[in-house]
Amino acid sequence: MTGHRTFTDIVRGRVAESPDREALIVLTERDGALLPETLSYAELDRAARTVAARIGRHAAPGERVLLLHQSPSLFGIGFLACLYAGVIAVPAAPLGALGRPEERVAGIVKDSGAGCVLTSLAEALDVTQLLARTGHGRVTCIPTDADVPEAAQGVPGGDGTDGGAPWRPPRQEPDDVAFLQYTSGSTREPRGVIVTHRALLANHRAIHTALGTVPGGRIGGWLPLHHDMGLIGQLLHALWLGGTAVLLSPVAFAKRPAHWLETISRYGLTVSGAPDFAYDLCVRRVNDSQLAGLDLSGWQVAVSGGEPVNSAVMRAFADRFAPAGLRAEALVAAYGLAEATLLVAGDRTTCAFGTHALPGPPGAAEPERAVVSCGRPAGVEVRIVDPDTRRALEDGRVGEIWVRGESVSPGYWGSPRDSADTFDGRIRDGEGGYLRTGDLGALIDGRLCVTGRIKDVIVVAGRNLYPQDLERTVREVSALFGSGTAFGVPGEREHVVVVQELRARSRYGVDLAELTAGVQRRLSEQYDVAPGGVLLVRPGTVRRTTSGKLERAAMRRMFLNGELTALHQWVDPEVERLMHSVPPRKERR
Repeated sequence: MTGHRTFTDIVRGRVAESPDREALIVLTERDGALLPETLSYAELDRAARTVAARIGRHAAPGERVLLLHQSPSLFGIGFLACLYAGVIAVPAAPLGALGRPEERVAGIVKDSGAGCVLTSLAEALDVTQLLARTGHGRVTCIPTDADVPEAAQGVPGGDGTDGGAPWRPPRQEPDDVAFLQYTSGSTREPRGVIVTHRALLANHRAIHTALGTVPGGRIGGWLPLHHDMGLIGQLLHALWLGGTAVLLSPVAFAKRPAHWLETISRYGLTVSGAPDFAYDLCVRRVNDSQLAGLDLSGWQVAVSGGEPVNSAVMRAFADRFAPAGLRAEALVAAYGLAEATLLVAGDRTTCAFGTHALPGPPGAAEPERAVVSCGRPAGVEVRIVDPDTRRALEDGRVGEIWVRGESVSPGYWGSPRDSADTFDGRIRDGEGGYLRTGDLGALIDGRLCVTGRIKDVIVVAGRNLYPQDLERTVREVSALFGSGTAFGVPGEREHVVVVQELRARSRYGVDLAELTAGVQRRLSEQYDVAPGGVLLVRPGTVRRTTSGKLERAAMRRMFLNGELTALHQWVDPEVERLMHSVPPRKERR
């Protein structure tokens, strides 16, 4: 894994070393079963060269090419084809994804200046129509799967010529841009994080060291490939190791969470991960008969990342799947973000349900709050800094997490002002060049504990309340509660508003007014807070990004605009007066 200057060099080296080794195993759901499609390194390389030659007829090296694929195998081929062509890949959520993919795709095309889109023949018409509707009709749509099946099988057309000029390896340097990772949009408008080959290789080395990944191993899961955790952590890291990426779709997981665990069991995955909510979903929806068929003894690293880790969820997961051979020490909490390529902190020595005590806010009912450690910084320097004074804080104090190192991106695409604000943090009376993450946390004995995002913190009577703490407390009120969110509504004082989903078919014969009152009582008892609003809503109302993060800012906006339909609600008259009249919340850093 040394001596390679770019990720393209890495992949080409793997092809030369082990052409017949399985590179991708993609599982497609049919009639409730997952059927495998396999590509060897030679087949993947051959298909990528074919598509790279096709890209070269429409885009010059350094130009941006959008990736829009439902199929993980076509996404993998398209991504490598972009590397092979020397163009900058721009992964985006396919049009069938949850959320607002059409609006997001149009925004990414405009922001990145993409001149081409790689998609499938089946999706090309919808993509072309979207581009035309949004004023991007001149963007060229290139079908990734035209002749690719034959190319992958090594029949005519599979030599990288595509019937035209032969493919030639591009000249690439470590500081060339490999791809743009657009942020999830959970806290602000999505922006394109520049990921260079140097940063990408540095982050893979950090993941390898921190998690103990093994050359040739099998890694994978269901995470979307347009998201950094799925793309880098599950697809690209497997290729970096010369191993096999085993991938299923997010839709297959959502329909039947057992598919994820069955994939780990059946295909011998040693490393797989997901956000906290996925582990909770498995605890609740994997039944005893499904559990009986699992063998999770080979699952060496089960990463929980992408959102704050709930120690109770992880302990429940460990207990639930211990009969299937899952070892509790395999559960690992990690912290990362696209602006640092992916991983910032995490190691196999830190259990995901081990907690540290951090001082609580002054006057709080509980003097301390328990937080999960995400382990030691991985290949980067981490400092905790007061976001207002920019002074470094001592061990155990909560402040903004600042990061510096080779994995950190040089900035946002086409946004020099935002890049300077975010990527050139300077500690007062100290050094600069730090990434300001916008996340809050503390270092305890060299391990990073993450408490939440600055922009999500709710300030009530001078106290900082973390929405994930409130959300966790609310879910404990009733077994009928599913996903929920809490956010602050600014007025003369900040008000806490809770939007809580009821599980499907659970509202009939239920005293909704009493459930609402129960939420009010629990928040008052535990946090000495009288909420300004409690809304009980149908499943699917609480919005998440395509990577599963709660979109609290969007939920706040929908609430204030009166766009939420509740099964039952109680709203304080003062908060009701604020609806339709509150200006956009000023972002805190």
